[in-house]
Amino acid sequence: MLHHEDIYTETPSNPNTLEALGPLAPLAGTWYGAEGVDTHPVAEGTESEPFVETQTYELLDPQNSGPQLFYGLRYHVAVTKPGELTAFHDQVGYLLWEPATETVYMTLAIPRGQIAMASGKAKPGDRRIKLHAERGTTVNGICSNPFLEKNFRTESWDITFTFNKDGSISYEEDTLLVIPGVERAFHHTDKNTLRMIAAPRPNAAMVEAGLCNRNPK
Repeated sequence: MLHHEDIYTETPSNPNTLEALGPLAPLAGTWYGAEGVDTHPVAEGTESEPFVETQTYELLDPQNSGPQLFYGLRYHVAVTKPGELTAFHDQVGYLLWEPATETVYMTLAIPRGQIAMASGKAKPGDRRIKLHAERGTTVNGICSNPFLEKNFRTESWDITFTFNKDGSISYEEDTLLVIPGVERAFHHTDKNTLRMIAAPRPNAAMVEAGLCNRNPK
């Protein structure tokens, strides 16, 4: 963590977010994957189900909190079971890169009354990003509605993104749950490999600065 005597003056930023996204740059765009596997708890024990999903990562304008500067992506994850239209999982949030501390933050909100924020260290060019959130902390924490807190208490959430040599992206998630009547904590896991179906659009600050024709690094 960096400490600043002046907590109000903003750090100068690059309006071209894609150029300044660091390790998050490979995620920008829209992705589709049909190789998903979700392993979750059921009354009888454990069930694994296939899923397909679309992940969209939109470029944000630079975000300042005084001297703290983030470059980031607004994302939406839409998951269905093969051949179905009904949502199997829906998730929104932000992925943020703080160059000064080489830290990535990922926020999560799902329409079952749960929010979380995970973080981890990463550098530009990294092929893998690992993020972690943990219940009970006011930084990188997890907050759930009363039903989930009582019956499917989330102790931790880990997600790993891998940027593959063929241009695809893969992720693996492990959500550790404590369930009444189950002796050990349950590892609710998800994984998939996705391929880009649409390139990202430039962010507004980039357009305003007339930088749309500049090739991102």
